[in-house]
Amino acid sequence: MLADLWALLEREGAPCVSLFLPTARAGSEVQEGPIRLKNLLRAAEERLSAWEMRSAEAKKLLAPAWALVEDTLFWSYQSEGLALFLSREGMWRWRLPVRFEELVVVGTRFHVKPLLSLFTGDGRFYVLALSQNRVRLFWGTRHSLTEIPLKDVPQKLAEVLRPDLAESQLQFHTGMVRGPGKQSVSYHGHGGIDAGRKDAIVRFFRRLDEGLRLYLTDQSAPLVLAGVDFLLPLYREASSYGDIVEGGVMGNPDRMSLEELHLQAWALVEPYFRRAQREAAEQFAARLGTGLASAQLPEVLRAAREGRVETLFVAVGVQRWGHLTSTGEVEVHAEPEPGNQDLLDWAVVETLRRKGTVYGVGPRKSQAAESSPPCSATRRRHASQDCFA
Repeated sequence: MLADLWALLEREGAPCVSLFLPTARAGSEVQEGPIRLKNLLRAAEERLSAWEMRSAEAKKLLAPAWALVEDTLFWSYQSEGLALFLSREGMWRWRLPVRFEELVVVGTRFHVKPLLSLFTGDGRFYVLALSQNRVRLFWGTRHSLTEIPLKDVPQKLAEVLRPDLAESQLQFHTGMVRGPGKQSVSYHGHGGIDAGRKDAIVRFFRRLDEGLRLYLTDQSAPLVLAGVDFLLPLYREASSYGDIVEGGVMGNPDRMSLEELHLQAWALVEPYFRRAQREAAEQFAARLGTGLASAQLPEVLRAAREGRVETLFVAVGVQRWGHLTSTGEVEVHAEPEPGNQDLLDWAVVETLRRKGTVYGVGPRKSQAAESSPPCSATRRRHASQDCFA
């Protein structure tokens, strides 16, 4: 899913229609979904008419979404929010664990700012669930976990564990640190675990670590381990991943619901994200007024277009309609006009496409910034923060 969402960032060419609406999993609110979508589609038709698109052509473009209005089965299986993207190429739709405000945007590219929590460093993490019967990897956000299908990855941990090896029979203590996140582990208890069995488990985990490299593509995302307590230190010892969260979700993950696993994992990573955002905000405040940060929208947009924004703070739920002229000037309008786009969304896309970090914040907390011009011929980006009021 995330790969498909990233592909939306690369699509350009009018008209691109983006629709967002809140949905419900059960109860009377389920019936509100079709009504909300119908109203948004009518608004989209009006926007397309303002783009001088013929009525018949607009109806054809929006037809896949209109078909959903009468699809009762579709509305019976929803999450917290629904995002629809339509162009002449077709429709893309996602049920997402994000509570959207109703919004319709027609522009030269798709509108992605409401999806910030899925794209940015503000809440992306992995969960690796280790049990005797299976190995599972999840992609996590502050809202939910999504399992990543694994192929060509070792699965049978039970093959290297003694059948009578139970977590209640083992105790462990950690020894000398051998590197970031690495510790030696020794065991004692009822029968314990011999060195040969420990080595077999570590070898299995090393093979697992090699197989997971294909799936752990976002090296900036922290990894949470879930499993019985004696396995987690052994995986740390074997793993080459650079950011394994301290501690872990203890217990057999096979006995946990997805919601319970997410709740416990998020409790471990939330302080990590809060700290990173706080440090970025402090750095922005320190650099504001030095030429390394800016709160001026035109300056931020120019820096984003040139790939000089490293970190961007942007107000979620706020739009600044307008466009950039061929000379780099910024025109801002109170209401969207044909050819306009949300300039804040544009800054988000340009920053993400150039591997910058974006944080979505509440409107009252927003300030804006951009990096100064590069001071060397290598055009190295300066650390900076960008927020829009």
